[in-house]
Amino acid sequence: MAEMKTVMRKPEFIKVNQLRPGTSGHTLVVKVVDAKTVLAKGRPNAPQVRQMRLAECLVGDETGMIIFTARNEQVDLMKKDATVILRNAKVDMFKGSMRLAVDKWGRTEVTGPADFTVKEDNNLSLIEYELVTVVEE
Repeated sequence: MAEMKTVMRKPEFIKVNQLRPGTSGHTLVVKVVDAKTVLAKGRPNAPQVRQMRLAECLVGDETGMIIFTARNEQVDLMKKDATVILRNAKVDMFKGSMRLAVDKWGRTEVTGPADFTVKEDNNLSLIEYELVTVVEE
């Protein structure tokens, strides 16, 4: 019987402008352009489990920007000008536009400052996608 070996794949980093609706498993290095808390639920003195925090962060690289929805402890990492690695990120659709998110299967980590300048005139979250039903003939 052959023994099972877990093969660790080196993550393939992609650029913001390569993101497409409904795709997942992305690893990217982005800079935080802006971050604002949109939701803080729960009592501040309640145990962590009770608290729910959401922040909408504009993140990007030298190819473009996208809105990243940070949840709970991710919110603390998303400080303006921080460079962050998003591992196993997925593209969610929100009102017809792309948002980036990292769920429990992914990881968000702060890394050393990146040497790129964010391309701010290409915001992928401003592109509206129409939901089109394709009928196969």
